[in-house]
Amino acid sequence: MINTAEYTNNHNKIIYSLFIITMVIGLYLTTLVNYLLFHSIVELFSIIVAFSVFTITWNSVRYINSPYLLIVGISYLFVGVLDLLHTLAYKGMPIFTDYDYYANQLWIAARYLESITLLAAFALLRTEKKVNVGIVFTCYFVITSLLITSIFYLKIFPVCFVDGKGLTDFKIYSEYIICSILVISIVFLVINKRYFTISIIYTIISELAFTFYINNYGISNLVGHYFKLFSFMMIYHAIITTGIDDPFSLIFNELNLANKSLQEEIELRKKTEIERETVIQSLQSALEEIKVLKDILPICMHCKKIRDDSGYWGQLETYLHKHSGIDFSHGICPDCMEEHYSEYNK
Repeated sequence: MINTAEYTNNHNKIIYSLFIITMVIGLYLTTLVNYLLFHSIVELFSIIVAFSVFTITWNSVRYINSPYLLIVGISYLFVGVLDLLHTLAYKGMPIFTDYDYYANQLWIAARYLESITLLAAFALLRTEKKVNVGIVFTCYFVITSLLITSIFYLKIFPVCFVDGKGLTDFKIYSEYIICSILVISIVFLVINKRYFTISIIYTIISELAFTFYINNYGISNLVGHYFKLFSFMMIYHAIITTGIDDPFSLIFNELNLANKSLQEEIELRKKTEIERETVIQSLQSALEEIKVLKDILPICMHCKKIRDDSGYWGQLETYLHKHSGIDFSHGICPDCMEEHYSEYNK
C-alpha cells in the first residue's frame, strides 16, 4: 500500500512540473506577440520572488539560525530593486527616455551585487555570532543607492551596450567575472553541503547567455531570462526549505519526542499512583486491624471464646485470623499432654 505522504509528495512534484512546462510555453508565446511583454512578465516574476524572499527572511529572523541565509535573504530586496529599475528602463519602456541602455547597466549592477553576496556570505558560515540585520540592511541600502546614483545621476557607471555594435568589453568581461564568482560559490556550497547550488548553476547559464546577444530582443537574451527565472525560483525554494521548513520540522520532531516522553512519564506516574493507593489501603486496613487488636477483648473465662462487636462468640483463632490474617497450627503443650493424655505420656 502506497504511503500517503509519499503519494502527496509525488502528486505535488507532478503538479509543479506541469506548472513549469505551462509557464515556459506560455512565456514563449508572449514573445510572439511582444518581446517587451515577455521581458516584463519574467522580470516582474523574479522581482516578486526576490521581495518574497526578503519578506520571509525579515519576518523569520527569530527562526533562521544561519547567518548565510539571513544575509542572502536581505540582499534580495536590493537585488529586486535593481531588477525593478532594469525592467522599467528596458528599451521600449516609456519611463527613462534619455538613454536606451540603462537596463544593461542595472543588470550588471544587480548581478554583481547578487554574486558577491552569495560568495561573501560564506565568511559567516563558521561563526556562531548573531547577524545584526539592521546593519546588514543599512549596508545594502547604501551600496544600492550608490549604484543607482552612479547610473542615473552621475552617469559614471561603465557603458554596457553600444547601439549598432552590441555588448561592450566591460559587459562581456563582467559576465565572465560574475560567472567565476558564482563557480567559486558553488565550490563552497558543495564543501559546506549547502543549498543554492542549482540556483547558482542556472544563474551562470543565464550570465553566459547574456555574453552573446547583439540585440536586446534576441534569442540569447530570451534564454538568459528563462534561466534567471529558474534561478530565482530555486533561491525561493532554498530559503523556504533551509530557513523555515527544516527548522520547523526539527522543532516539531523535538516536540513530538518531548510529548512521547511526557506521555510515558504520565503513564508511569499513573501506575505509581495506583500502586501507592494500593499500599495506602493495605496500610489503612492493617492499622484498623491493629486498632481492633489493641482494644480490650471480651473473652470467656472458661472456654476462651471471643465476643465480637456484633455480640457473636467465636473461637479465639477465628477472631485473630479475621482481624490480623494470622493462621494457626494446632498442637499440645506438655502440661496439657500430662493432664489430658497422661496414659499416652508414659
